Amino acid sequence: MTKQQANWSPYDNNGGTCVAIAGADYCVIAADTRMSTGYNILTREYSKIIQLADKSVMASSGFQADVRALQKVLAARHLIYQQQHNKQMSCPAMAQLLSNTLYYKRFFPYYAFNVLGGLDSEGKGCVFTYDAVGSYERVGYSSQGSGSTLITPFLDNQLKSPSPLLLPARDAVTPLSESEAVDLVKTCFASATERDIYTGDKLEIVILNASGIRREYMELRKD
Repeated sequence: MTKQQANWSPYDNNGGTCVAIAGADYCVIAADTRMSTGYNILTREYSKIIQLADKSVMASSGFQADVRALQKVLAARHLIYQQQHNKQMSCPAMAQLLSNTLYYKRFFPYYAFNVLGGLDSEGKGCVFTYDAVGSYERVGYSSQGSGSTLITPFLDNQLKSPSPLLLPARDAVTPLSESEAVDLVKTCFASATERDIYTGDKLEIVILNASGIRREYMELRKD
């Protein structure tokens, strides 16, 4: 009889997928609402998207307990910033704060994979993509989570942005209109849901533009 070792881990992966697309004057951030552990669905109505500032929205997959802890830290740091500077943090500033916060915990990381989207000081859409320990990059589009391996190749095919090594540097924004970007995100998730058991139930889409923020929802597969 083989001896079995009891293993315990402080981390879990609750699955789910996040996508963000930056346009000339808008940003679209989307995530599904399924939260799982192993082969069990814990809830079908869990929002992975949080508004951090007027023009900054974050979507996170991974271990949702760590995600909640990270969101609370960012909210507290943003409140301090507002009291000291008497203004909201810009999206690029929030991107740097998120990077610093993740890197600070690099020896016992937040098991959270984030995409931050919003509008920069010029009103252009911006998307920042992260790993678990704070390394980040400004891109035209990004996907994180359990379905990212299915969605990223499709986005590369549809939206491949110019290499950052090309000179002169070119904007990493996508050429799509806002409605085209929303339709593309819906197509991404409809496809990913067919193949990824951790993505499904409902799609939450947040659209940021000069007139404000709005949400759209679309039903996904429930099985």
